[in-house]
Amino acid sequence: MEVNVNDNNVEQALRILKKKMQREGVYKDMKNHRRYEKPSVKLKRKQTEALRRSRKLARRKREYEG
Repeated sequence: MEVNVNDNNVEQALRILKKKMQREGVYKDMKNHRRYEKPSVKLKRKQTEALRRSRKLARRKREYEG
């Protein structure tokens, strides 16, 4: 990941970096790796995330169509 610093404006570059990291899911990944997660809990979490994504996609599709 690369961020260009223009006119020595480090604060702006940090804001851009944080936004990129958030979009990539780096913060979420770090949060998940802070502690051990049992395989059964990990599977359940992934299933609920997939269900949430599919419902969101279906909702957007319905709004787009009608």
